[in-house]
Amino acid sequence: MTDPQAIQPSALDQFPDRDPEETAEWQASLDAVAKAAGPHRAAYLMRRTLERAEGNGIALPKLLETDYVNTIPTAAEPSAPGDQEMERRITAWNRWNAAAMVTRGSKHGVGGHIATFASAAWLYETGFNHFFKGKEADGSGDQLYIQGHASPGIYARAFLDGRLTEQHLDNFRQEAGGDGLPSYPHPRRLPWLWEFPTVSMGLGPLSAIYQARFNRYLTNRGIKDVSASHVWAFLGDGEMDEPESTAALALASREGLDNLTFVINCNLQRLDGPVRANFKIVQELEAQFRGAGWNVVKSLWGSAWDELFQLDTTGALVRRLREVPDAQVQTYQTRGAAYIREDFFGKDPALAEMAKLLSDDKILECFHLSRGGHEARKVFAAYKAAVEFKGAPTVILAQTVKGHTLGEGFASKNANHQMKKLSVDEFKTMRDLLELPISDSQFVDGVVPYGHPGADSPEVRYLQERRAALGGPAPARRTHALAPLPAPADKTFASFDKGSGTQNVATTMAFVRLVKDLVRDKETGRRWVPIVPDEARTFGMESLFPSLGIYSPKGQTYEPVDRDQLMYYKEAKNGQILNEGITEAGSMADFIAASTAYSTHGEAMIPFYIFYSMFGWQRTADQMWQLGDQLGRGFLVGATAGRTTLTGEGLQHADGHSPVIAATNPAALSYDPAFAYEIAAIVKDGLRRMYGEATPGEDQNVFYYLTVYNEPMPQPAKPSAPGVDEGILKGLYRFNTAESAGVEVAAANAPRIQLLGSGTAIHWVLKAQRMLAEEWGVASDVWSATSWTELRRDALEADAALLRGEERQPYVRRALQGAEGPVLAVSDYMRQVPDQIAQWVEQDWSSLGADGFGLSDTREAARRHFGVDAESIVVAALAQLARRGEVKAAAVKEARERYGL
Repeated sequence: MTDPQAIQPSALDQFPDRDPEETAEWQASLDAVAKAAGPHRAAYLMRRTLERAEGNGIALPKLLETDYVNTIPTAAEPSAPGDQEMERRITAWNRWNAAAMVTRGSKHGVGGHIATFASAAWLYETGFNHFFKGKEADGSGDQLYIQGHASPGIYARAFLDGRLTEQHLDNFRQEAGGDGLPSYPHPRRLPWLWEFPTVSMGLGPLSAIYQARFNRYLTNRGIKDVSASHVWAFLGDGEMDEPESTAALALASREGLDNLTFVINCNLQRLDGPVRANFKIVQELEAQFRGAGWNVVKSLWGSAWDELFQLDTTGALVRRLREVPDAQVQTYQTRGAAYIREDFFGKDPALAEMAKLLSDDKILECFHLSRGGHEARKVFAAYKAAVEFKGAPTVILAQTVKGHTLGEGFASKNANHQMKKLSVDEFKTMRDLLELPISDSQFVDGVVPYGHPGADSPEVRYLQERRAALGGPAPARRTHALAPLPAPADKTFASFDKGSGTQNVATTMAFVRLVKDLVRDKETGRRWVPIVPDEARTFGMESLFPSLGIYSPKGQTYEPVDRDQLMYYKEAKNGQILNEGITEAGSMADFIAASTAYSTHGEAMIPFYIFYSMFGWQRTADQMWQLGDQLGRGFLVGATAGRTTLTGEGLQHADGHSPVIAATNPAALSYDPAFAYEIAAIVKDGLRRMYGEATPGEDQNVFYYLTVYNEPMPQPAKPSAPGVDEGILKGLYRFNTAESAGVEVAAANAPRIQLLGSGTAIHWVLKAQRMLAEEWGVASDVWSATSWTELRRDALEADAALLRGEERQPYVRRALQGAEGPVLAVSDYMRQVPDQIAQWVEQDWSSLGADGFGLSDTREAARRHFGVDAESIVVAALAQLARRGEVKAAAVKEARERYGL
């Protein structure tokens, strides 16, 4: 039978062979090697030939996998600087205190993770001692994305250098008392230490890539030179299964982000068992990153393996290491020398002969202890190679043992992620292994003691000297005393107060026009960061392309197809717009980096990210929570908002619930403005609160979510009545009364109802106001509810104040006080959105909303389908009044029939 591989067409077959005889000679040589020395030798020669070709710049596909050995040979390793014995003792103290902290906390049932830091200790300690730049270094120092489950080790180091006390460690995961430590890196909970929240799997690596990219953006735009900053992301091999973990690898390579290093702790275990039981996660990750264009450095084996590799004259050891699946490697970790001799070495005659030269202790040292990620010299070599590599980001694949130094009960056990404590005897064994001067008498009543060599000990002095040389403590977050940004001119916002006259304008366009004016501001215009996921033309932003430019580190290396047009597609190295392509997750990562630049880099940037509203909170709510945790500031703009304004696009575009999700985020100030002047007022106050002169006691660490609509509608002038500005910001104000609206009601004592509308629904409410007056003799006042969520939060705060014995009335109750008749609230979102405030409204309450799935149809048909159009509002208003006996019940039936409901 013909070998199918022999007839597979090759890309080279498309080119004429200029020297078939020479080609045949090469092929014959390969055949001869395979026949004489075996296929493994032939494969070896081919790999080395391809590596030479790559090194010489010959355009060939790159090798995606290399042998299962260290990238940097032992002979090529640089000597690690510093006092290695001192660093070993420091690491030992940190290992001990991390385990002690979690074990002591387990008595209170708070849990914690021990095994992760135990495996990764040298990955962190080598960086802290020799690589991670602090805030006093050039630029802004380095940015560290710490693996969340390793936090006990970071706390232990902060304890050793005097930044934390024993009381802090004893309050790990016990924050209610005010002196505790959060479980994971949470800037909102511990804002002087943590910069980046990373425990939500996958968001750390994604954010790290966009942070490195934003660093280049700041430098290229001339905002601040942070070219000396390096971004380090510490990740788990299991975490790399998350789609966000690898979503932006190509971006990092494409833009040459050599200011970025991923350090993946390959302990081969995830929470329940092996990461790749029947395969090899290191090889898989190497192929994935190499294929994406990253520089890959593998640090797999410790120095104990050097002797074995020297004995491997046939390549049998390297071949065996490539073929053994990860789960079997874990098994070797827990078995004796006899088992390893039989199962690992016994599979190949050459290996069996090699094993005869090895003692049992040597075999156990190699297979139980010696990993590249557990030796400072191996880790230092990998880090040095990473920071010196230019032109591409680097990933370091460091192999470790999960639970290393914690004893046989922990190391490589499938359940070690859930194991929260060590026994006293296990601690004593660990103490002896780490050679720590802790006596048995210090274990009082079975409580594990913390260990500290003393504030003036050689270890602490060495640690602090190393950190001083690298620019101060790390990790650390800075709260810079930044001067408030000057407010843009009032006329920029006031121009929206007069309305649009006879012109119909969508609020999306009104927002874009406002931004155009703001980015021209001489003082703050350069600090705006427009972010859009490949929908700028949808939102009418293409006019910003030539004026602001789209950021690209390469500038524009081509002539755009529309260069002869006024609004041509302009890319520039100092471009201001971040146009991310079709990636809401990437755009949110951009937003987070920009929104926290005030802390990370001491530069206040004003990001606004505009997106299809359905694709914001629905797709990336986890990142929006990350944004709040990281204390980000800026404007999120949900365009084409509402369930019925973009119905032609269908169900997946019909947003009826984003404000519900936004309401769950304590840092999000969620607004659903109806008119252009409301948008201007909200943005103006947002700039004041987040970047300007905030009111004392007002939290600046918030972000704004505004919904805007693509439906062109008349934009009225701002009412001149008192309290409008306050109402816009607090969430509710009376837009008009039946009398001020000019709708005539025949009876002097006509029944009256209060109509509350938000966003685009205000226009159906206004139409219903006229219909109620003209067709049914009902007077109605119309209120604009700019934020149901802010009204609810204010009411909740009032309730809490009452519990403290303070008299405080919710704003919504105060605003509606004395308003005659019942209240009917209308929204283009599900009824749950306006119903947020129902319990604080003294009047009879009812609501209309777009509950259920969306559908494709005209706006009018969709609104009729959901029962939120003007006719439906009229019927609902009459029904509410009929229940009160203020109109005849027959009027409700008559209205339904008249309007075809």
